[in-house]
Amino acid sequence: MSKKVLLICGSGASSGFMAANMRKAAKKAGLDIKIQARSEAELSDYANDIDALMVGPHLKAEFDAIKSRVPENVKVILMKPDYYSILDGKGAIEHLEKELEQ
Repeated sequence: MSKKVLLICGSGASSGFMAANMRKAAKKAGLDIKIQARSEAELSDYANDIDALMVGPHLKAEFDAIKSRVPENVKVILMKPDYYSILDGKGAIEHLEKELEQ
């Protein structure tokens, strides 16, 4: 089943690179995941059309506020600095899969 995932960071720049790396990793693993990156300001435009929201680690302080802006059925995940800082798409996909299984 295809999953739609949105990545957000402050401006959408670093999450854009992250999303590209995650798409490569998902494709390599044979996963059907659509991954988009947007700035936090654009979240409301996409919130109703996603299965999961991955939030950049630098938005940790705003995490609860961001979580409250998406429907309850959307899995909201705070990305970990260890893979985010090096734009490790495979690490992010593994984290996403773990969270979606819960």
